[in-house]
Amino acid sequence: MDQYDWPVPAYSERGAIAPFHVMETMNAAAAHEAAGNTVLHLEVGQPSTAAPTTALEAARNALEHDVLGYTGALGLPALRQRISDWYADRYSLTIDPGRIAVTTGASGSCVLAFLALWDAGSRVGVIEPGYPCYRNDLTTFGVEAVAIPVDSSTGFRPTVAHLENAGPLDGLIIASPSNPTGVVLAEEHLGPILAWARRNQVHVVVDEIYHGLTFGIDPPSALALDPNVVVFNSFSKFFSMTGWRLGWIVAPEPLMPTIERLAQNLTIAAPTISQLAGIGAFDGIDECEANVVRYRRNRDSLLSSLAEAGLDQIAPADGAFYLWVNIESTGISASELCAIWLRELNIAATPGIDFDPVRGERYVRLSVAGSGSDIDEAGRRIVRWMADQ
Repeated sequence: MDQYDWPVPAYSERGAIAPFHVMETMNAAAAHEAAGNTVLHLEVGQPSTAAPTTALEAARNALEHDVLGYTGALGLPALRQRISDWYADRYSLTIDPGRIAVTTGASGSCVLAFLALWDAGSRVGVIEPGYPCYRNDLTTFGVEAVAIPVDSSTGFRPTVAHLENAGPLDGLIIASPSNPTGVVLAEEHLGPILAWARRNQVHVVVDEIYHGLTFGIDPPSALALDPNVVVFNSFSKFFSMTGWRLGWIVAPEPLMPTIERLAQNLTIAAPTISQLAGIGAFDGIDECEANVVRYRRNRDSLLSSLAEAGLDQIAPADGAFYLWVNIESTGISASELCAIWLRELNIAATPGIDFDPVRGERYVRLSVAGSGSDIDEAGRRIVRWMADQ
């Protein structure tokens, strides 16, 4: 009998979510490279540098001397303490390590936080443009993701007026700095939002994965303004450890037993070798700070090139390592433009539909996390291409 020569039961509707288009763009770039082309990668939010030397040393030592068995579901106590120390050193905040859960990347943080906070049928606000997996994860869990569109009129920052226009909400997800806009929420922006949420009994999750990657501005952690918010972060961006799949959550103490039970059942624990490397990463801050200098230099270079090319409608890029570029002047949709740039310029870029399903075809997201030479060359090619149009 043929493998499918029988009535196949219906599959779960929960899996019928939108793809993560960045990953599909990466696949297209990889196929273009496999065909013999050298691609300049501006599509992916991934540092081009390795983990800090101290993290690599810790991992090597673990391979040689550690059994690498399971840890507790909330992570190694030593790592939770180092994360607590990070908040004390960087933000002058006292965070009990008991409020910290180590996760399998910030993606794992999303799963645990969303399941712990909201039931199926809840209404949770998501900012657009914004990271698409918030919306897709919520949809998978049966939670209604309520789009809250922002634009240049508020510097792509959400305001209380935006929230009130969204109707009754059970939750809200915000990010600072934001992917894809690079927008940072200072205390003057974040404070009114958190106060509104308290008044309306709305659970807030704040994505701070790009903290440390800011240029000329030092944003507060949301924990400094409201200890009842749920914050998550990751070793992927500032610490250049994307493939290690290591992140963390800081949550109110009453929520921690729920997060622990979910973690026990869904993942058991984050990878032990990654946790040990994470402990070492905190001794490599100088290397990480040097990367931030490079990102800023790359951002400035590409901003200059885009201005020369006439693509100067760009969201404030005060943090992260992205440029959110309005490309309406080309008369071409973002999806088509990214395909053309890959085919003709060997530049991989991400169309904005990932981050804003309604208005995203007007924008492309460009990452400046790569090498300076690649960013400079990409800028030159875009300038020449625009001049020929």
